[in-house]
Amino acid sequence: MWGNGQVNSVMRAVPVELAADVRALLEQRAASTKAAVRDAMRARVVLAASDGMSNAEIAHDLSVTINTVRKWRGRYAELGPAGLLDAARSGRPRQYGDLVRIAVVAAATAEVPDGAATWTHVAIAEQVRGTVFAPVSASWAGRVLADLDLKPHKVTGWLTRRDTPDFWERARDICELYRNPPAGAVVLSIDEKTAIAARSRKHPAQPATPAAPGQPGRPARQEFEYVRHGTASLVAAMDVTSGEVLTEVIDRNTAATFTAFLDQLDATIEPGKNILVVLDNGSSHTARHTKKWLANHPRWHVHWTPPHASWLNQIELVFSALTRRVLRHGDFTSRDDLIAKMDDYMIKRNETARPFKWTYAASPLQEA
Repeated sequence: MWGNGQVNSVMRAVPVELAADVRALLEQRAASTKAAVRDAMRARVVLAASDGMSNAEIAHDLSVTINTVRKWRGRYAELGPAGLLDAARSGRPRQYGDLVRIAVVAAATAEVPDGAATWTHVAIAEQVRGTVFAPVSASWAGRVLADLDLKPHKVTGWLTRRDTPDFWERARDICELYRNPPAGAVVLSIDEKTAIAARSRKHPAQPATPAAPGQPGRPARQEFEYVRHGTASLVAAMDVTSGEVLTEVIDRNTAATFTAFLDQLDATIEPGKNILVVLDNGSSHTARHTKKWLANHPRWHVHWTPPHASWLNQIELVFSALTRRVLRHGDFTSRDDLIAKMDDYMIKRNETARPFKWTYAASPLQEA
């Protein structure tokens, strides 16, 4: 006998009695770490009910509602263990079998057709109709993919970095330069930031508002649409030992433009001092014209970052701060306005500039 009660009334909980073998089964299910959470919860409800606990006590102990306890207690009293299973769901039966579903997934994970950049639900439906001859709709294919959290239209980038045998040697060399700059030498970090857009919003931004009684606060809001006013590019050099930055607006990012900037730096740095400069492998840095300039200026010594490791160049930290403080949410009425605001930021930054505290030593993790 599964239980001797009838469906409970609102005021009186249904009594539950358990045979020894059924109790053992439910105790095993309630204690299992592999059972579904819902199945374990239902078993605990019935076990507690058989021990004479009230619905309110069970609900409190299991952190569920009284209605949940009442439901499963009553289902067990009426149907026994079968009452703890989910009831049959309403709705129309499955329209397509597993073969069609597999065909949808196979299409979504295959190479896209010629001439297309990514799969669409329409294209997947057409592909399936051609393989299993099922009249699959684009919306149904989309539901199948959504159930599997498969997004064939979404593409994320990744980089296969080529093997660089001297990666760690070059990285350690730059880190040592930052951590222990040679006495009497000038250490510079140089790079360009190109195609910075000067954009103005079509409507003024709205400031943040604090919370009012009964209403939440609201963050600042910025118009989505904007007007383009051209772009500007910068070349910048940071003195690693002081943190000060010198910038210049450039029209084109070429080797000639880059070496012209180096000429300015060379003229302002005290003669006789060695200049150690950190550079990435950008085209303007590795061009024949630039290499010739460096060969003709023997006090300049380049420390090259490894390929795809420009993050070792400290000037990137300055560019990141410029983006956060000025560019990302900035509103610029013209290209000149953009340049003026970037100059203002750099001038104010240099007034309180400090060197970055570089702690990374480029030591790869060693296996124990």
